[in-house]
Amino acid sequence: MPGAGKKRGKIDKRNQTGPSEDEPPPAGQASGGYDGTPSGPPSGPSSGRGRQESVGQSARSASREPSAAREAAGPQTHKDPARDHRMILNKNIDFPGNAYNLISQIVIGNGAEKRGLIRSVWASKKVKQELGNGFIFDGNKIGWSMTDFKNEISLVVDLDQERAFTPRPGRQPNEHRVSIRKTNAVNLAALQGYLDGRMQFNNTVLEAITFLDHLLRETPSNTHIAQKRSYFGREPGGDRALLGGGIEAMKGVYQSIRPAEGKRLVVNVDVSNTCFWHETSVSQLARQVTNTNSMQECINAIQPERASHKPGATNAMKESYHFAALRRLAKNDIRVLFRGASDAIKNKVHKIHRVSDLTARTHTFDVVDRASGVTHKDMTVEDYFKEKYHLALEFPELPLLQMRKKEVYYPMECCVMDKGQKYPFKLDEHQTSGMIKFAVSRPNDRRKAIQDGLKMLDWRNDPYLSNYGLKIDPNMLRTDARILPPPDIAYAKGGVAKPGFSGRWDLRGKTFLFPNPAPLKSWGVSLIGRPPNKVAVDQFIKTFIATYRGHGGVVENVNPIVQEGGWDGADAVKNLFNAVGNANKYRPQLFFFILPTKNAEMYNRIKKSADCRFGIVSQCIQSAHVIKNQAQYHSNVCMKVNAKLGGTTCKVISRNPTGSFTVPTMIIGADVSHAAPGSNGASFAAMTMSMDKIGARYAAAVQTNGVRVEIISSRNIEDMLKPLIQNWAETVGGGRLPHHVYYFRDGVSEGQYQEVISKEVADVKRIMNEFGKHNPNHNTKYTVIIAEKRHHIRFFPPPGPAADRNQNPLPGTLVEKDVTHPFEYDFYLCSHVAIQGTARPTHYHILMDECDLKGDAFQTMLYEHSYQYMRATTPVSLFPAVYYAHLASNRARSHLDISETQLQREKSGHSSSERPETEIKPLIKMANNTGIWWTMWYI
Repeated sequence: MPGAGKKRGKIDKRNQTGPSEDEPPPAGQASGGYDGTPSGPPSGPSSGRGRQESVGQSARSASREPSAAREAAGPQTHKDPARDHRMILNKNIDFPGNAYNLISQIVIGNGAEKRGLIRSVWASKKVKQELGNGFIFDGNKIGWSMTDFKNEISLVVDLDQERAFTPRPGRQPNEHRVSIRKTNAVNLAALQGYLDGRMQFNNTVLEAITFLDHLLRETPSNTHIAQKRSYFGREPGGDRALLGGGIEAMKGVYQSIRPAEGKRLVVNVDVSNTCFWHETSVSQLARQVTNTNSMQECINAIQPERASHKPGATNAMKESYHFAALRRLAKNDIRVLFRGASDAIKNKVHKIHRVSDLTARTHTFDVVDRASGVTHKDMTVEDYFKEKYHLALEFPELPLLQMRKKEVYYPMECCVMDKGQKYPFKLDEHQTSGMIKFAVSRPNDRRKAIQDGLKMLDWRNDPYLSNYGLKIDPNMLRTDARILPPPDIAYAKGGVAKPGFSGRWDLRGKTFLFPNPAPLKSWGVSLIGRPPNKVAVDQFIKTFIATYRGHGGVVENVNPIVQEGGWDGADAVKNLFNAVGNANKYRPQLFFFILPTKNAEMYNRIKKSADCRFGIVSQCIQSAHVIKNQAQYHSNVCMKVNAKLGGTTCKVISRNPTGSFTVPTMIIGADVSHAAPGSNGASFAAMTMSMDKIGARYAAAVQTNGVRVEIISSRNIEDMLKPLIQNWAETVGGGRLPHHVYYFRDGVSEGQYQEVISKEVADVKRIMNEFGKHNPNHNTKYTVIIAEKRHHIRFFPPPGPAADRNQNPLPGTLVEKDVTHPFEYDFYLCSHVAIQGTARPTHYHILMDECDLKGDAFQTMLYEHSYQYMRATTPVSLFPAVYYAHLASNRARSHLDISETQLQREKSGHSSSERPETEIKPLIKMANNTGIWWTMWYI
């Protein structure tokens, strides 16, 4: 699969005992990408079940079970999930083991200098002359060299002299001391020993991998715009697109090197898409950021506005929304370009400290005439440019940009955004749509883009790779894959859907597996803002009732309350609650809200009030869908409504004779979502729990989790899990605790694996043991799985039965060798059909398995449950427990105990104030009068 390249690490040939059966061909020979050779793929559409059986047999014979994986580790009996070494993909690697590769400690200045200064000093001619070619620097304090430095190197770099700049008399010299001292040597043989299974992962192995990582990054970091391990071209043109709002999308290349299964190193090469600030005048960026049509309109939009327009409010002013948007320009590099500017000014890169509320017309300062010694007091910036440079500013009412250097300001129109300034904020809806269109590419196009990226990296002519003797085969890895057989889907009344390898099925004529347990008799519809006409609303309600009943829903009241709700979402919920309850003499069960447009602020107000004040599940619908009144849309709404009311859409017919679970089983999904980039808003921890015996229905609990804190706190786990476990024991376990718990965790990096085990899983066990302390037979076992989609692995099957019509892998494609961890149990599963673009498989990494699961049965369970996603007639790409946790964590943002204005600013990244974790308020609790805690309220 392109994107995954196989590599062989010939670290030290003296230590090799010979190639293994799984070893790729020697460096320089083709080893491809997953041009995949599936084990027993279907031979054609007519093969049907026989084909599936042959696939199943192949799957059993080839499965990589956890126990087998542990045995394969040889002497490595201790597994440390915290180490960062799950390396992936793309080329055969050959490098010698006899180089010095010395590790050096580097100190520039006082050791705490800013990165910009460190880069300037390191790039100086004096440093280059002293060290020669081949010295690698991590940009902080560590370096590597082919030369054995016997003694410490100490030198002084004069940056003014380097730049041929004559400082003013009396100014402090711009000199910086550089000290380089040998501390260690890279032991590449240790890395080979680890890959061979002859030694455990330790700091020596980590040092070797770190060295190779920086060696691979050194040249592209100097020749291209570098964003971590992604690289983008510096020159205009290329593959880029303007997205509006002053930003542009750029397509580049990603690469990383890691150990992999099969005693090899691999380099993962893939396409990388990132947003940057557009390289243009900052004044034009200001107009684009504020989404205004002219500079004058921009100036008007950023003026302070009244804090409140309510009757009797004071005339206090506050910063406008548009001015808050301008603050995003801070912390970027700019160049100052205007007529009359000296070369010293034009050649220097400045850093914006902040966008000032002062303008060139209002900010004054004292100017000393060097020739006469006369001081001109209170001169405005506008007058200074007119006097000094004979330049009349065109937009003197725009805010000034304050530089990092104290009391240095420049007008926006005199500044140009420098190249390669990453846009770190959340994209708006229009920009997101544009980014998706730019980034999405079919498999063949993505494969070509990867090849273009390889040309951009140009390993063959990389001077650092050459100096160190590192050679990488540029051919993509070719590996074997298995295709798991697709399950059939069971509905009520004997209904069965057979999606096969198409990855989709039709809901027409199907009855939900379980309808709403309580008849729908107390419900209502609120029309928000400008509603559709009454005829369209009435027809929509009738069609919904008919469709829901057709799918098995129980609707007792066919004449729900319909009323206009106005523009205030909270009042609309309260009024509808009173009207429905009074009319039916029964507590409301369900609310519909028909919104004129997709309005996030209105949506959040409605959800906060319905969930937290009244505890009623609700469904929001846009007016456009009411007017269209399409049957398929009604079926989609019915799946969501049925789930919210306690029903179940369907279940898979498992190919495992004993079903998905052989003992009482609980599934927990956990995810933490964070505020938009650039915002200090709260992070949200969500935990879901299966609430039936088939793992179809999930309740969810959510709570704030500090600011950008990934590990869920013990208090949150206790507050969220205790009620869920109690309810599970009462409704699913028959008063008993589960025998087996699956804990699926999303969103953590490999460096946090150990924390998941030592903190989150330990807390789950502790809480479960508290419930089971009065049961002497309580012995719950745990399986802990990390489910990850944020990676750069892609699979490209060859044309034929292993690929769909877009050349994506078929649903059920499973890869468990070559690009996986050298010893631990992990695999990649592509369970869905990519609607557009190239399918991204989910990476599952099993950190703990106390049940000694059989690999094939476990993988089949993961795949089959992707067909039980409650609101779709397609399998999903991620295990549902984790998918639901992600939905719940985002949905619960409306439960924040803050104003809607502040919520929208935090979601968009406009919030810029520092806020410690202790100031993050807990979410407003949902009212549980009608048991909303146990419903799928978030779906």
